[in-house]
Amino acid sequence: MQVIHDPHAWTTRKSLAAGSVVTIGAYDGVHLGHQAVIGEVRRLAARSGLRSAVVTFDRHPASVVRPESAPKLLTTLDQKLELLEATGVDVTVVVAFTPERSTEAAEAFVQEVIIDCLSARTVVVGRDFHFGKDRRGNVEMLQEIGREDGFDVVGLELISLPGLDGKVSSTEIRRLVHTGDMAGARRLLGRPYELRGTVIGGDKRGRMIGFPTANVSLHIDACLPADGIYAARYARPDGIRLPAAVNLGRRPTFYDDQPYSLLEAFLIDFEGDLYDETARVEFVERLRPEAKFDSVDALVQQMHADVAQARRILSG
Repeated sequence: MQVIHDPHAWTTRKSLAAGSVVTIGAYDGVHLGHQAVIGEVRRLAARSGLRSAVVTFDRHPASVVRPESAPKLLTTLDQKLELLEATGVDVTVVVAFTPERSTEAAEAFVQEVIIDCLSARTVVVGRDFHFGKDRRGNVEMLQEIGREDGFDVVGLELISLPGLDGKVSSTEIRRLVHTGDMAGARRLLGRPYELRGTVIGGDKRGRMIGFPTANVSLHIDACLPADGIYAARYARPDGIRLPAAVNLGRRPTFYDDQPYSLLEAFLIDFEGDLYDETARVEFVERLRPEAKFDSVDALVQQMHADVAQARRILSG
């Protein structure tokens, strides 16, 4: 997959001069709905002998336009690009969504990115798609510009799944993640929900009670599952995936005022040094909410039960 980080610099390149089929969106999560849209883009491109392209953003536009209510992210930019590449799309344009970009007229965005950079012949977007200053850009505007500049516009409805009430959306996946419904999130994503971060030093309390953990730093904008204990898989940089029991929470047995949730992963049947490596934690199932125990012994007893339950789930 070709990645373009500066669409303006590509206006004179010949690699896309023959034209492309394009879709535009935040694509946070690259869930099954997104994958269906990209599948349609690829189908139309192949039928016409064109290149398939995704236009997305280096951050969620809401983080600039309305930062006080911006959604937490299902994927980092690196994750998103990996997932987009896995769809088989030919080109991804990553637009830097700066404060200046947020005030840009929709028509200017179309001219720079869709026409000059990608030589679009067809644009595929959701029917409720909006873009540009004051969200003036929509399917009708794209169709009007397309009639003048030679591209078609396809407006798609949100994708639904059999037996699902409602449509597949990043908003619904965030809701499922926030409630700890990892099976529901997995169904809409088409894969387990994953958090990534670097393994850092902790207070070594887990080691003292017989459960050494990998403490994984998390991105401040990451969408976190509900606090609790989870069966999970820990993927190392070399691709090896290990079963794990994960505590995501504020450790109320030891602390009364920890201000934010921490991710601590106990790798089952593993011994070794994990410090400073990039961890990928795949959440499989929530075992229970986080709880405050009357004693360390009571906590340790419950942790043995948690690990046994996680082992059973992950071996199935």
